[in-house]
Amino acid sequence: MIQFPAVRRGPLRAISARLGFAVLLVVAIVVIIFVDRDGYRDVNDDGLTLLDCFYYAVVTLSTTGYGDITPVSESARLANILIITPARVLFLIILVGTTLEVLTEQYRTNLRLQRWRKRVKNHVIVCGYGTKGRAAVGTLLENGLDKSQVVVVESASGAVRQAQADGLVVVEGSATRSTVLKEARVEQAKAIIIATDSDDASVLVTLTVRQLTAGKVSIIAAAREAENAPLLRQSGAHHVIVSSATAGRLLGLSTTAPPLIEVVEDLLTPGQGMALAMRSARRDEVGSSPRELTELVIALFRRGKVLPLTDPEGTTIQTGDMVVYVRDDRPQAVPAMP
Repeated sequence: MIQFPAVRRGPLRAISARLGFAVLLVVAIVVIIFVDRDGYRDVNDDGLTLLDCFYYAVVTLSTTGYGDITPVSESARLANILIITPARVLFLIILVGTTLEVLTEQYRTNLRLQRWRKRVKNHVIVCGYGTKGRAAVGTLLENGLDKSQVVVVESASGAVRQAQADGLVVVEGSATRSTVLKEARVEQAKAIIIATDSDDASVLVTLTVRQLTAGKVSIIAAAREAENAPLLRQSGAHHVIVSSATAGRLLGLSTTAPPLIEVVEDLLTPGQGMALAMRSARRDEVGSSPRELTELVIALFRRGKVLPLTDPEGTTIQTGDMVVYVRDDRPQAVPAMP
């Protein structure tokens, strides 16, 4: 089931507001009838009780009108002409408007779904919207990817609501099922990020994605334990991030070299000051040393291999290289008003 980003006011809220207004309208008419109850005649000729007033208001506003209670005094008939009849029309407008609201919302949802299926391609699918999934989506958005190009696959209702609130399209269901991944248009995706809560699920999702895409879509998977990383690679993952090992290294750095952990946190925290970035080498840079560039270059990426600047092959930029550098990620200062 595909869930689109949450809107400010949903149909249920609109219907509830109209229902509340209809109830207030009924109560107002009941008060008017009860105040002038002596001007009405009941078939039993025993006068109108409060329950009779509610009964008359409901059957009158709903245009049922059984005729067992009728206005006989001039004031009661005048109230029916000037107040109750317009209220009846307003009540019908509320009922018809509520029905049209539901039908219109269903039509809009189906139309959005059809349009989304036609235009979605080269998108990134994030399987799991827990801590890792949210961080991955945040990084994608910070690097310029539009929200419309991110699709979340999640089965937990709480995470589904969170992703919708964040303005993302969500396919509700388990990422281990091929039908759910097909709903997310996995064949047209650019990359799949697998951020599930368990390594077992990550392996199943990786196998399913590889089967559906024949290895043509980049698969990036997170593993909790280092011993499961080779299994994920054998299952078809192109890149595997071991979360426990990474956390352990950071813990070790925080003990032996505290300043280094602050540098790593700065690189990983958006808007903190520094951020890792990558771009293609320009034509005028080919043949020059990476150290001569204006950016702070830390490595080159050549034919699927990372070349640090200490590597003899990484001392000169070649055609097709990707330059890995540290960019300034601080928010731009807002100029003061004169």
